[in-house]
Amino acid sequence: MDVLVVGDANPDLVLRGDVRPRFGQVEQLLTGADLVLGGSAAITAAGCARLGLSTTLLTALGNDMFGAITRRHLEDRGVQVLLARPETDVPTGLSVILAPDDDDRAILTLPGTIPTLRPEDVTDEHLADARHLHVASLYLQPGLAGGLADVFARARAAGVSTSLDTNWDPAERWASITDILAHTDVFLPNANELRAVTGEQDLDIAAAKLVATGTTVVMKNGAAGARAWSADGEWSAPGRTVEVVDTTGAGDSFNAGFLAAKLAGLPVAEAIGWAAAAGSLSARAAGGTAAQATREDLDPTASRPFSER
Repeated sequence: MDVLVVGDANPDLVLRGDVRPRFGQVEQLLTGADLVLGGSAAITAAGCARLGLSTTLLTALGNDMFGAITRRHLEDRGVQVLLARPETDVPTGLSVILAPDDDDRAILTLPGTIPTLRPEDVTDEHLADARHLHVASLYLQPGLAGGLADVFARARAAGVSTSLDTNWDPAERWASITDILAHTDVFLPNANELRAVTGEQDLDIAAAKLVATGTTVVMKNGAAGARAWSADGEWSAPGRTVEVVDTTGAGDSFNAGFLAAKLAGLPVAEAIGWAAAAGSLSARAAGGTAAQATREDLDPTASRPFSER
C-alpha cells in the first residue's frame, strides 16, 4: 500500500441551520442534515484514495449499524478497511456536528470504539506493506498515544515515512508529544495546535523548535492556505476560492493532498500547494468526503500521457 492510515472512523451527523439548543422541549427546525463519513483518519484515508493512492485504514469499529455504515462509506471510496480486532459490543463512535449559518461549529462526540486502538495493533507486518504511515486524532486515542513514539520508531527503522495530525487535545496536556515528534517526518497541525504543542505564540519560533529536531512542519492556515517549515527553508501557499458549504474535514483533506504530493516525489514547496487546494475544495459540499479533490484538480498534467507532461 502507499499509505497506512491509523486512527478514528465513525459517522458524522451534520446538522445545519438553527442548531444552538434551547432546552425546555423547544422544537427547532433545521435547514439541512447529512449522515456522512467522519473521523480525521477516515476522511484523510478517503482523500488519499481519491487522489490515487493505494490506501488502507487501520481502525476499530463496533458490531452495530454505525459500524456498518462507516465501513461501507470507506469501501465505496476505495479504502481498504483493516480492523484492529474483531467487531465488539462497544458501540462505534459518533459525532454530531452543529453548524449554524456562520463559520462557527460545535462537535458532540461519543467516543465508543475510537479510544480502543493500541500501539501493538500496528504490527511489523503492517509496516512492511506500507510506504508511509499517517496517524490522526491522537488525543481521542490515549492508549495509542502512549506508545506511538515506539510505533513511529519501528516505522522509520523499516524505511516507512511518518506523519501526524494530532487534532486538538481535549485535556490540553499533549502527553507524549515530544517523544512522538522525535520520530515524525511531517507534523500537520493548525496554528493553535502548533502553539499549544510548543508553548510558543510566535508561529515561526514554534516551527523552528520542531524543525531543529528533524520534523517538517506543514501548517493549515485557514482561508490563507498553508505554511511549511523544514531544514531547507519555509514556504506558503494560498487556498482556492470556493463557495463554502461545510468546512468539516477540510484539514483532513489538506493532509491527503500533502501526502499525495510527497509520495509523488514533489518538494515541500509544491506539496503545500496541493494541500491548500485539497483543503479548500473539500468545503464545497456537506461532510468531509463528498467534494474531496481528484488528482486532476491538483495536478494539471495528471490526465495527459507522461510523454506530454
